[in-house]
Amino acid sequence: QVQLVESGGGLVQPGGSLRLSCAASGIIFSINTMGWYRQAPGKERELVARITRSGSTNYLDSVKGRFTISRDNAKNTVYLQMNSLKAEDTAVYYCNLGYSPYDNWGQGTQVIVSS
Repeated sequence: QVQLVESGGGLVQPGGSLRLSCAASGIIFSINTMGWYRQAPGKERELVARITRSGSTNYLDSVKGRFTISRDNAKNTVYLQMNSLKAEDTAVYYCNLGYSPYDNWGQGTQVIVSS
């Protein structure tokens, strides 16, 4: 059974930083492209960043240069380092496969950027 557990969210001031983590189980993590997604209130879920098994990355234009996705295959964990946070980054953040995400999403981790 696939399980995705996100953590690391919280309340942060504009310009601040957070590091999100996602522990995956029930999948062969090392061979899969993984992604971070987010869903803001009243908006559809969107892909924020993606990392292939070899470490190649791509990002949503609005987060380029501020967010960095990484992975530790030994720990079955994917990370999202978020710097220079803006109010518009406020959302619930989820991890999943980077392509064709599983239907069963984790609980996500809430990020609130506010002064």
